[in-house]
Amino acid sequence: MQAHLMQENLIRVHSIVPGGTIRRMNEEDAVRAWRRVLAVHATAACALERELSERHRLGMSEFEVLERMVEGGQEKYRVQEVADAVHLSQSACSRLIARLEKAGLVTRAICQDDRRGIYVGITPAGRERHATARPTHRNVIGEIFASAGAEGSGAPEGAGEPGAPEGSCPRESSADGDAVLPGGPSGGDAVLPGGLFRR
Repeated sequence: MQAHLMQENLIRVHSIVPGGTIRRMNEEDAVRAWRRVLAVHATAACALERELSERHRLGMSEFEVLERMVEGGQEKYRVQEVADAVHLSQSACSRLIARLEKAGLVTRAICQDDRRGIYVGITPAGRERHATARPTHRNVIGEIFASAGAEGSGAPEGAGEPGAPEGSCPRESSADGDAVLPGGPSGGDAVLPGGLFRR
């Protein structure tokens, strides 16, 4: 999500003048474009945390981990692969996976070739939870980007910032900065959706 917004705003940062020369956007406009990226991401992240938590007992990070495993089409993945795919540190991802395992949504196993390596795989319950939550996820991001496109400015100014107007969604964190599995809003670890697992 944020990577896609970055690409769109980078196009705005650089403009092509006659002759094919690339001219950089001035500093003030570049800062405004960057803040639009942050505002849209904050708005989308808050909405996703709220809806996924209330409807499906998943945080945004938990949903992304399940989705990447479903999309990857493999039976198991190394923890580092999962961490790279959802842009988390390996330690944060390990804690998140432990919570998903406790909820019965993934399984973990030691790699037989390298006893230090841990594999993780999605369970049938995990696939079912992902399939149920996916329409909510898509509806939220669809509404966010439709609104952003209509306004042409990314997201309501001040969203997610100190002193934001009523209706904004400040992030909450658990003690260790990770997402909280069942129910509570995630915090700390931002997830930036991108491609599938690297093969």
